[in-house]
Amino acid sequence: MMTPLALPADLKMSFRAQSRLCDDLETVADSMPARVDRQFCLAVAKQIVPVLREAHAVEKRFIVPLIAGRVLDGAELVNGLEAEQVEDECFADEVEYELLQLASGGPVIAPETTGYMLRGFFAGLRRHMRHVMALLVIARGADGPDDGGDRLPTRTGRSPG
Repeated sequence: MMTPLALPADLKMSFRAQSRLCDDLETVADSMPARVDRQFCLAVAKQIVPVLREAHAVEKRFIVPLIAGRVLDGAELVNGLEAEQVEDECFADEVEYELLQLASGGPVIAPETTGYMLRGFFAGLRRHMRHVMALLVIARGADGPDDGGDRLPTRTGRSPG
């Protein structure tokens, strides 16, 4: 059975921006090594840090208080989420550097390795978004259904995890 899950507008916008970033990174990875668009690489490189900063700020404003206040072992879940954010930011720095190298025509690690790095980053980012959604479902489940806003379907009748 499916029940709706309301998302605040800023969280929804953050997910959209992150999804677009992942799609753009996948486009770059798919273009390697022969069809790399330097201008596109530069544009994507410029997105990474702002998109992640905003995503993590939204998570801290909305997800962290919700989890910490409503979920058993919430502090442990928040610590895990914050650790993921740090890992994402560190990886983002490396990806940004490689994209800037591609954009400038400078030396990069092997194209296959760069493609693998990009794929690892966007796969991890997509996994992080799914984790945030799962935490939101768990926290909202602890408080009951929400009424209003944009909705995403969530599974019910199953234990989380």
